[in-house]
Amino acid sequence: MTTTEIAAPRSPRTRGNGTNWEKWGWLYMRVSGVVLVVLIFGHLFVNLWQGTGVSAINFAFVAGKWADPFWQWWDVIMLWLALIHGGNGMRTIVNDYARGRTTRGILKIAILAAVAILIILGTLVVFTFDPCIGNPSSDALIQLCAAH
Repeated sequence: MTTTEIAAPRSPRTRGNGTNWEKWGWLYMRVSGVVLVVLIFGHLFVNLWQGTGVSAINFAFVAGKWADPFWQWWDVIMLWLALIHGGNGMRTIVNDYARGRTTRGILKIAILAAVAILIILGTLVVFTFDPCIGNPSSDALIQLCAAH
């Protein structure tokens, strides 16, 4: 009598080098989710609860906030983690519901392209933002540009 080994139904798939990418994607989702909760609540606290609330958020507020490298990096890290987290979630949905291998591949490439383009554009906006181009209209911007 011969026996045949059958892999467990939920055994991880590995590629040629033996790396279990699904495990690392799963781990990333958990870690990035926890970090994103901290970043988002910090963002909401500073932007909405500290000061006078949503009525104070305008171009001058963002310009003043992004004049500090700490807040630039805070927002960029939040942007990167959120986009990669969302892209990984969409990849999981595509893997679960797309039927054909070609369809899955095209959709995953589209998700990767969208995430990469948004990360590049968002990072450029944050780090190249200059509120002093043109004519500053508020007193806060005039002071910021004079110190710049």
